[in-house]
Amino acid sequence: MKYLEVVLNESSNELVKKIAENVKAKDLRFSPVDKDGMQVSRMIVSDYNLQKTIDSFCHIMGDQVTSKVMILPIEAYLPKESEEKEKKENEANAAKETIYKEMKENSDINSNYISLLVFSTIVATIGLIHNNLAIIIGAMVIAPLLGPNIAFSFSASIGDTKLMYSSSKTVLFGLFISIMLPMFFAMIFNQTFDAHELLSRTEVSYDSFILALASGAAASLSITTGLSSVLVGVMVSAALLPPAAVLGIMIGSGNSDLAIGAGVLLLINITSINLASKIVFFIKGIRPRLWQEKEKAKKAMIIYISSWIILLIILFMYVYYNPAILKGTFIR
Repeated sequence: MKYLEVVLNESSNELVKKIAENVKAKDLRFSPVDKDGMQVSRMIVSDYNLQKTIDSFCHIMGDQVTSKVMILPIEAYLPKESEEKEKKENEANAAKETIYKEMKENSDINSNYISLLVFSTIVATIGLIHNNLAIIIGAMVIAPLLGPNIAFSFSASIGDTKLMYSSSKTVLFGLFISIMLPMFFAMIFNQTFDAHELLSRTEVSYDSFILALASGAAASLSITTGLSSVLVGVMVSAALLPPAAVLGIMIGSGNSDLAIGAGVLLLINITSINLASKIVFFIKGIRPRLWQEKEKAKKAMIIYISSWIILLIILFMYVYYNPAILKGTFIR
């Protein structure tokens, strides 16, 4: 549940009551009217109906310059809800505005992100070279490349070009650092890079496509349902950093054939994660609020999904016609 404070003109009272009734809000109260004619209304809304409530108020805010909608968390509520209602709220989708805040944070290039990116790349590189799976998993859990990719897909879903630009910039920056650092490391420490964990990420199997699609869907689903507890597992399964680091190492050591394999695996993961997350966001109803924006987003969605599908088909065909990078798989 969330506690909403809505500031609107007194003339909107009847609409507020109607909205509260439609979304089954509880404890609707109105404060005294201010001198400027604005009035604060308060209500408790379930997580299940939160997005519907926000959308309804956005339609009536219109030209009311000082109108506001504030969403506050509720730590406890008495009397306690019935188990059936509580279960329904726990399973409900998180509101779009809540997800947007998280996606905005994932798309920003700041000192914290750069630090996490550099440290996790170093950790992944050391783990790969020394064939230490535990160290590699540590870098996977940090997952500095997953968030910006999900944010890019989310921005396409809601038609936010500003968020799309910042997230794509962060994706490219993250890939640049995670490839260049291992590349310089390989150039400086000129040695034979033949560890199993390294070589396993220069080969592709047909089930790599399935794994990446499932991981992208799981990542998006964990965000839209608010199940942050599963994110650690998702971060490991949808890890983009190890193949990026392997690509850098192989480029730096002059192993062009192995670098191509790592690059193809990285592209498969990025493409699949973006495609799957976009589909999940669409199914979960993550769309723009206004009709005009919905029309633009609908066209953008067709282009977006089609582009990723075409790229995925190209990658699949490349793998099919280049068995040298194909490793053992359960699909033959």
